[in-house]
Amino acid sequence: MGYTNLTDLLRDAAGAGSLGAAVVAREVDESGDDRATVVGRLLEALDVMEAGVEAGLRGDVRSRSGLTGGDARRVADSVPIAGSTFASTVAASLAVAEVNAAMGRVVAAPTGGASGVLPGVLLTLARESGADRERMALALAAAGGIGGIIAAKASLSGAASGCQAEIGSGAAMAAAAAVELLGGTPAQAGHAASLALQGQLGLVCDPVGGLVEVPCVVRNATGAGVALAAAQMALAGVEFPIPFDEVASAMGAVGKSLPPSLRETALGGLAVTPTGKRLAGGAS
Repeated sequence: MGYTNLTDLLRDAAGAGSLGAAVVAREVDESGDDRATVVGRLLEALDVMEAGVEAGLRGDVRSRSGLTGGDARRVADSVPIAGSTFASTVAASLAVAEVNAAMGRVVAAPTGGASGVLPGVLLTLARESGADRERMALALAAAGGIGGIIAAKASLSGAASGCQAEIGSGAAMAAAAAVELLGGTPAQAGHAASLALQGQLGLVCDPVGGLVEVPCVVRNATGAGVALAAAQMALAGVEFPIPFDEVASAMGAVGKSLPPSLRETALGGLAVTPTGKRLAGGAS
């Protein structure tokens, strides 16, 4: 069942060397598979993520409704206003989210609707830092460990807890993965996850027309931006005073307090704006 709290994960990471190494060791123990098999599954997931970025960046992916597609390519071709790393992260996150909206193959990280955040951050930073596949796999494992804790303490479902449970969780996972990839400590990775998730508390799920397209696709990019900010702060030594386990539990409590209209029903938020209604009616 993996880790259900960060306290235990940090304890094991102290001996294993990193969050990712501890998560892999736990999976080996619980699954009965050897380490090579477990890491191999992580590498397969990375392959799917990379293929999603490549497909989305071609610029010809369109959702069946016609509401999304082509924006990843637009960002990739634009002049960076905050550095090439940020622009590439935004483009890659949009790319995977657009592939998901077009019913393409993605890795639920933690869900299909939030599948662009983690690959956007992880793959961009891996390329620019020259990380090898082993480091990338361990970073992905660290992200999975964080996602598992959120699932145990709260939810990863927009219908249950709003978009904070999807994009917010994806940002927390991506922030922890970024710190792991770039050589931060397990404690710093935990703080990065806290810093990212706290910044998304209360984010509602309000899909226009009930489709996982607007605003879902672009929220992957904004979630990736939050993850980069959280990783930057954590690697600089910024510590969030509320432990991650408590932040995750708070997210769950916030989710339960959200009205049904703001939890994936398309009965509130952007979905019921005049333009949102028009777009829903005209989607083909």
